[in-house]
Amino acid sequence: MVAPGALWLGFWVALPVVATFILSMTDYNVFNAPKFIGLDNYIHVWNDPVFHKATWNTVVYTFWTVPVSMAIAVVIAVALNQKLRAQSWYRAAFFLPQVTATVAIAMVWLWIYNPQQGLLNNALAIVGIPGHAWLESTDTALWAVSLVGVWQGIGMKMLIYIAALQNVDEALYEAASIDGASTVRKFWSITLPMLKPATFFVFVISIIGAFQVFDQVYVLTDGGPANSTTMMTYEVYRSAFQNFKMGLACAQSVFLFAFLLVMTVISRRMTKGDES
Repeated sequence: MVAPGALWLGFWVALPVVATFILSMTDYNVFNAPKFIGLDNYIHVWNDPVFHKATWNTVVYTFWTVPVSMAIAVVIAVALNQKLRAQSWYRAAFFLPQVTATVAIAMVWLWIYNPQQGLLNNALAIVGIPGHAWLESTDTALWAVSLVGVWQGIGMKMLIYIAALQNVDEALYEAASIDGASTVRKFWSITLPMLKPATFFVFVISIIGAFQVFDQVYVLTDGGPANSTTMMTYEVYRSAFQNFKMGLACAQSVFLFAFLLVMTVISRRMTKGDES
């Protein structure tokens, strides 16, 4: 009964993982046979200042996009869990960026950030604030990319929180109302604690998603300017498909895997290992 599932798991998950670890210890450029070089790729990654920059950018991107998008998503979910007219339309509108191709979204934001005709600079000009080349400055490029990540990530998180809110017992809110609890008090004392399992799930998948950001960086900035927006996954892409250093790309992927594993364990500890 489990043979088809085990075969699928072995072929599509276990085999690529094992191949990644093996190739990470080789000098392989696609055109020639792999040559075993031991831990040289790992030493190169460990001492590579560009990969250090990519790692730091990924951590900063994750640090801002995950909590901000989660906070916005839970507020929107609570608001859209009330009895509203056209409730489904509101939910669809917030979820739409999630099902839209990232490349299409990035193209729209390229226009928004355009220094000459962009929507953002035109809006700022109305209130007398000078425009800025948001994606061409090392000071603002990473924040501009992060804003796109926050905006695009709200939909899925909101949907998970709305599903979780459906299971919160209304009797708890009725009892709190009888005791005179305010709406804010009920949110902090009932809603957020009851959303704890959903929050852990959203937190983990958000971190994994943030560490895998690639499309919007590729379209918006191509990792620039001066590597100010390059990410770990983008460096893996550069090594594998621009420089044809497959062994080095596999070593970078192993570092990314280790990062995600550590972050997952930390998030598990932060939620105190709630089995529910």
